[in-house]
Order: sequence, then structure tokens, then C-alpha cells
Amino acid sequence: MKPPPLITLLFGLIPFTAMCFSVSLWDRVHPIVLGLPFNLFWLILWTALTPLFMWCALRIERRSRG
Repeated sequence: MKPPPLITLLFGLIPFTAMCFSVSLWDRVHPIVLGLPFNLFWLILWTALTPLFMWCALRIERRSRG
């Protein structure tokens, strides 16, 4: 079994990094985005974007396996 391509691993790590390690950089109540504190908006945004990143990783891995 071949290891997955590096790009697929990066597609998996981008949402993880955005949700886990970048929150402390802007852990503030203001500004308000769509009626939510920015911190909450950021986490909801990345929760919604994660399936898109995983789908892209799956497509790339399927293409590489031929």
C-alpha cells in the first residue's frame, strides 16, 4: 500500500491547524461578524469548510491511485 501524497495530508492539516492553533491569535469578542463574535464565526466557518477540504483530499488520492 502506497502512502498518501503529501498534498492530501496538507489538505487534512489545514482545517485542523486553522481550528486548533490559530484561535488564540484573535480570541476577542469584537469584531462581530454576522452577529457572532469573530472567534465563534471563525470556528463555525472552518467546521463548514472541513468537508470541502476532505473531499479535495479524497479526489487527489483517488486520482493518484489511478
